[in-house]
Amino acid sequence: MIGILSDSHDNLTTLRRAVGLFKEAGCKLIIHAGDFVAPFAARELEKSGCLMKAVFGNCDGEKKGLMSVIQPFGTIQDAPLIFNYNDINIFVSHLNMPVKNYAAQQKYDVIIIGHTHNPDIQKSGKTLIINPGETGGWLTGKSTIAFFCPETGKAEIIAL
Repeated sequence: MIGILSDSHDNLTTLRRAVGLFKEAGCKLIIHAGDFVAPFAARELEKSGCLMKAVFGNCDGEKKGLMSVIQPFGTIQDAPLIFNYNDINIFVSHLNMPVKNYAAQQKYDVIIIGHTHNPDIQKSGKTLIINPGETGGWLTGKSTIAFFCPETGKAEIIAL
């Protein structure tokens, strides 16, 4: 199982809930699609015991601090982050880049985006597009994460 989140915006309470759910689900990987905001927020995700892959969001000003905190258990970089996990090609970005263009290429099995704070799962050809919504809940009042099962290819949005 892969745990997916975005736009946590320093909300430690919802990050702790997310970590609990990731542990409960037996996640091996967490993907964060940007906007941790401060390094202390990333420390909460280390408690999951999972490998983490992440991209910087537009509100992540302390890039060196985030890299330092995340380096022991994962990676963070400017978007896009493209990698293969269990023979699944994954594309991660924070901003809603021309996702439809990337999906139309049919090079990626999963595209993960954040920034909009609106949870959404849709299919475009073979590509599954996942926006986990906002984990922080500051903007919409709704805190969400997503799960992706590599074995079934299915994703779901979970309210915290």
